Amino acid sequence: MTAMLDIALHCDEGPVSVQDIADRQSISSSYLEQIVGRLKRAALLASHRGPGGGYVISRDTADISISAIVSAVGEGVDATKCSGSANCQEGHVCLTHDLWVDLSSQIDDFLQGISLANLMQRECIRGVAARQQRLVSIESARIAATTIDS
Repeated sequence: MTAMLDIALHCDEGPVSVQDIADRQSISSSYLEQIVGRLKRAALLASHRGPGGGYVISRDTADISISAIVSAVGEGVDATKCSGSANCQEGHVCLTHDLWVDLSSQIDDFLQGISLANLMQRECIRGVAARQQRLVSIESARIAATTIDS
């Protein structure tokens, strides 16, 4: 989710590199490579190779539900302890299995109703993205100054 939102918020500047996402979000770039690969296979991202390459959102952000993103990375929403297989209690369904199945369904319905565009429009999210970009810019300038001084 974080990677998709980061790309969506920054792709007006061109394709977004995994390293840029990793720097802004403090997420391992090797882990992000796996995630963006899954998002690309689900046709939620497109990649651009070469200098200035990276990832862009492959379709209108209003058409991408949060549920689709969660499903694309293979996480899904499942509140059951048996991963929905109904073998919670020594191979049999437990007393609360249906409750947790219903909760999982409610959560997925909720996430279906929220698009990537909805999140991008939230002022608090835009503020966080701006703060993250400032911090990365400050760190880049500090590293460049240290390199020049060396």
